[in-house]
Parts: sequence; C-alpha cells; structure tokens
Amino acid sequence: MIPQHVAIIMDGNGRWAKARFLPRVAGHKRGVETVRTAIKACIERGVNYLTLFAFSSENWRRPTEEISFLMQLFITVLEQEVVKLHENGIRFKVIGDLSKFEPKIIEFIRNGEAMTATNTRLTLTIAANYGGRWDIIQATLKMLTQNPELIRNFAEKDLSQYFAMNYAPEPDLFIRTGGEQRISNFLLWHLAYTELYFTNTLWPDFNANSLDLAIQSYQQRERRFGQTSEQLQKPKPIIMQ
Repeated sequence: MIPQHVAIIMDGNGRWAKARFLPRVAGHKRGVETVRTAIKACIERGVNYLTLFAFSSENWRRPTEEISFLMQLFITVLEQEVVKLHENGIRFKVIGDLSKFEPKIIEFIRNGEAMTATNTRLTLTIAANYGGRWDIIQATLKMLTQNPELIRNFAEKDLSQYFAMNYAPEPDLFIRTGGEQRISNFLLWHLAYTELYFTNTLWPDFNANSLDLAIQSYQQRERRFGQTSEQLQKPKPIIMQ
C-alpha cells in the first residue's frame, strides 16, 4: 500500500555542503532541487499529500546571514516554482506563523495558494516558521474563541478542525533525513500514529530510490491503531443485500 500522506524533515543541507568544502547556503540551494525530485517521485508513486518542514520556529536562532539567505531563497522559490506547480496540477499550501515574514513573502504565499487552490494532482504543504506546540496552542485559542462554551469540555474532533493542516489527512509516513532520530516539534498532534522512518542520507542526496526505501519500510509495518493483530486479520462479516 502506498502512503497517502508523506511528511518529511529535510535535514542535512549544511552538512552536505560542509563535506564538500562549500558554504552552508550551497546545501540549501541543492536542497531545493531535491524538493523537485521528491515532488515528482511522490506523484509517480501515487502519494496524494507531501508535507515538507522547511523552516521551524526554532530556526530563527541560526546565524543572521543564513536566515537572510533562506528568506531570499524562499522568495526566489515562490516567484519561480509556484507557477510550475500550478501548471502541473499541484496544490500549494503553507502552514506556520507567517507574522514574522516580510509582507512580500506573505503576499507571494497567499497568491500561490489562491492560484493553485483547485488543483488535485498532489497537495504540497510547506511548513514555514512552524512548530507543533504553536499549532496546538493556536488551534485551541481559535476553537475557544469561536466556541467559548467548549472551555469546560471538548473532544479531539472539536479541536482537529482548527489545526493549520486541517485540510489533509494525518501523515501515514514520516521521513527524516540526515541521521537524526527525533521529530523536532514537527506536527506533534498529527504524528500520533504515523510510521516513522529515519535515514542517514542527507537531504541533498535524497532521491526517488531513497523514497522507495522509505515506502518499502512503511509497507512492512502493521498499522494497528490500538488494535491487536488478530483483530486486523479477522474477516469482515458478509452483509446480505
């Protein structure tokens, strides 16, 4: 079975560049090329949703010059790539606290989302200035602002509609490149039952074959969602018409 939704932490750009005696920004440039590869590979394999962790709320702690480059790279990508996404039937979404971005970036994001809103071939979500804890807090605040009567008692279904990515199913497969084995405040609520896959491959080296290895690992898992193996194997009753 092919995962319907794949979420990826794209880690290792800086280390990839350092190993080649290049500035860190060279790794980020190469990482953009890998994003194109990942999008194409997901479409070819029948993945419907691809979510990429591009910039976390903690990444503002990085050196000023690197942040400046990343913001300029973000603008360049928005200018050049969103139209191509639209031409290929891909829906473009951005989740995260956009208030810290300059107005030009926000305008590009909103225009890109509007342009691609009706596309259905693949939904590409970019998490920018995103944090899982932020998402839970903002969802709770929105829910209680709109439904103050829920302050004493509410269920998961009440809250879930207010998350930044409420338009997509929860990820089936989570991938982190670069060798680290943690989720780093990414989609904390949504990854509760997601299959986790970690690889030492640095993001600039991640390719279609790398994705296949992750999907193969996913296909070997038994997703029980709290049930037993015996319950999953139990034949469903035949309903007579």
